[in-house]
Amino acid sequence: MHGFDFQEIQEKISESFHPWQRSFQFWVQTTNIYTGYKMFQLRVSLVKDTKKQEVMWEKQHEQAADKIYFMCSDLGGFFLKIAQLLAKPDMAPAAWVRKLVTLCDQAPATPFDAIQHVLEEELGKSIGEIFETFDEKPLGSASIAQVHKATVKGNKMNVVVKVQHPGIERLMMTDIRNLQLFALYMQRTDIKFDLHSITKEMEKQIGYEFDFKREANAMERIRYFLYENNKKPPVLVPRVLRDMVTKRVLVMEYINGIPILSLGDEMAKRGINPHGKIAEAAKHNILNSLSRAYGQMILKSGFFHADPHPGNILICKGQEVALLDYGQVKELPDNLRLGYANLVIAMADNNASRVSQSFWEMGLHTVAKCENEQQELLRLAQTLFDTKMPAGQTVLQPFSDDSSIKKIAVEAFPEELFSVLRTVVLLRGLSVGMGVNYSCAQQWRSMAEEALLASGRLTRDSKRRSQRRPSLRRLRVGS
Repeated sequence: MHGFDFQEIQEKISESFHPWQRSFQFWVQTTNIYTGYKMFQLRVSLVKDTKKQEVMWEKQHEQAADKIYFMCSDLGGFFLKIAQLLAKPDMAPAAWVRKLVTLCDQAPATPFDAIQHVLEEELGKSIGEIFETFDEKPLGSASIAQVHKATVKGNKMNVVVKVQHPGIERLMMTDIRNLQLFALYMQRTDIKFDLHSITKEMEKQIGYEFDFKREANAMERIRYFLYENNKKPPVLVPRVLRDMVTKRVLVMEYINGIPILSLGDEMAKRGINPHGKIAEAAKHNILNSLSRAYGQMILKSGFFHADPHPGNILICKGQEVALLDYGQVKELPDNLRLGYANLVIAMADNNASRVSQSFWEMGLHTVAKCENEQQELLRLAQTLFDTKMPAGQTVLQPFSDDSSIKKIAVEAFPEELFSVLRTVVLLRGLSVGMGVNYSCAQQWRSMAEEALLASGRLTRDSKRRSQRRPSLRRLRVGS
């Protein structure tokens, strides 16, 4: 007769308690940050001097940034993804960005013995039977999985092995549901924007990320599309090793390159002035390749990589760009793909009435609280769906008092469009970080026309008429 395994019982109790503990920590820390801002708004409203107000706001943002950093690093998991979204120069106060950008690639690694257990359980063989070499120290660790470099037995191919952290799925779904409740509260009190739909889409998308078979299929589909539709693909996509894919393990070819955030350091090492003409041309080419790939995926295919944060982008020899991590992909229904194509043309042409028509077509419902409704709709569209920053600005604050989101309430926001919005926000963050101000709407305009033409929604005559207007075909650095 076996005795009780007290350690196993203790682990089970701890595992079931953990989600409740995380929920408690989330609400305590979020309430603290939120009430801090509400109290501060009262204090700052009593100060009449604008410069003094600015100093006060900066100090408040710094204090809040420390608290957000502590919460994201303490809870990890899903909150590292939130940090990635907020740590964009165009999206959040500078104090938040400075603090949160250091969190993006610092998810704690799972000990190797736990990784080995998952790997051998999933593939049904020991590591030694499959791999010639296997680096125990991971190349990197993200919120859902970590990656190790290895060499396959037999053909000696260099590969990357992606292995899911044990028990992470349950914890991350708890985090998302807490965020949904907070979003619901915020949209009823402070922000007239359909935040709840956005968090529902996040739940669906992140739920997909736990199935590596789905990710492998997505990687192969995007690789085929980009390689078949271009003489030279705008980005490199890793090849999947089909016989080494399970729900929690994914093996793919190793692509050698440097992370995009290390580009400046790499240039400095080689004696290249990061602000000189050579560096500017390199940044221009890198961003052009990345943006072209996204324009093709979103507008021509409708099936796209929806997570272009810096940790997923490598710069390879000859300024080639590699796009990694296909856990977050999205397929737009044709009506939304073509509606977005229409919106791209409207934004590129500054055509406010066409923006209004596109919003209606995509099911994006708004209620205006201002007189010049159409111009504000155009501003709102460009804030949400274009990468170009207004002249002289490097920070876009979508929830400031002067923003279009405060003047126009967004009452319905189709969940599928969130992935497009998030992709544009991440591309904008990259461009601001690289000092390249460009409009993806203007770069994608011709692709949008081709998509509408192929669907029969645009005739060649109307395309020729619209082409008489000047259209930016290239990225303009620093414009």
